[in-house]
Amino acid sequence: MSFSETTRARAREIIARYPADRSRSALLPLLHLVQSEEGYVSPAGVEFCAEVLGLNKAQVGAVATFYTMYKRKPTGDYLVSVCTNTMCDVLGGQKVYDTLAEHLGVGHEETTADGRITLEHAECLAACDYGPVMTVNYDFFDNVEPQAALDVVEELRAGGRPMPTRGARLCTLKEMAVQLAGFADERDGAVADGGPGEPSLRGLRLAEQHGVSVPGFDPKTPIRSKAEADRAAAEAKAKAEAAKPAPAPEPAKPAEQALPEAATGSTAPDVKAPDDKSPQVRTAETRQPDASTPVPDAPGTKVPVDGPAPAPRDARAAEAAGVAANPPAGDGKPAGDAAGAQERNLKEAESGTGAEGADPADANGSGVRK
Repeated sequence: MSFSETTRARAREIIARYPADRSRSALLPLLHLVQSEEGYVSPAGVEFCAEVLGLNKAQVGAVATFYTMYKRKPTGDYLVSVCTNTMCDVLGGQKVYDTLAEHLGVGHEETTADGRITLEHAECLAACDYGPVMTVNYDFFDNVEPQAALDVVEELRAGGRPMPTRGARLCTLKEMAVQLAGFADERDGAVADGGPGEPSLRGLRLAEQHGVSVPGFDPKTPIRSKAEADRAAAEAKAKAEAAKPAPAPEPAKPAEQALPEAATGSTAPDVKAPDDKSPQVRTAETRQPDASTPVPDAPGTKVPVDGPAPAPRDARAAEAAGVAANPPAGDGKPAGDAAGAQERNLKEAESGTGAEGADPADANGSGVRK
């Protein structure tokens, strides 16, 4: 599919929101953008996103299949989602979903024949205080009952747009995808309708009552590129280093502690003996040395030598007893299993005689019981 010039212009605008070295961060809104034109993320949409971002299709597909908001097959004009998770289920959410499924004749992620409604059950719609809840293109209908849900979908199928309990005026899924891509709803008065929910207002009233507010910030603060951020971090680190006081000079070592090279018989520089370290640390440093590990022939360094673990007499006796009690497996039988019962069952099967009272007619022509 060839995407429209409007979609391509919007894609360029989305990518321009991000620093040049972080353009792949634009993938999520771009997936919403291609969904706004096709109604779902098609293989052509995946290819389009990969092309404009310089990614491969596998990288784009991995993201598109991870999030449930990206649909992988054609979806109706109105996505009706009913929460059937724990809280809403207890309050009647499953009954609402079952009623809609029976009335519309569709199941989970299926679309009605007229292409108007796609039904899905949602794990959680993050509105437990309004449960049971149903959303239409992610706008909420709170405390919904089966008959109220039926009224909503019937109005949608008739061409109407019922008013959500909270939020702005309903729009189609494609129109919602444009908003999710980061573009304003351009319909006249689209955001003037609706109102907030009382539980949400309760939090705002408590914040106002107790003087709780968000610390000030500048929403116009530019986003720096990675190179600019690294440069700023390096400058801040240099300033911090320059502000540190100069370290006091170390006192000179007494003359009697300095040993000439000839006295030690080693070509390694003299280092402090690691006697203050635990044996485990010294062993680890010897087995996996690094730049700060003393060389093996440095003064005071003792290289640990691994030897065979002691084998007590009772341990050897226990091992021998275990070997004797578990002979090697043969003929596909597990080690240690007695073969008597298996041989008896095999003979009974071959002779056609099974348990007492068995009907000879139950055996097939090969003599083996069915």
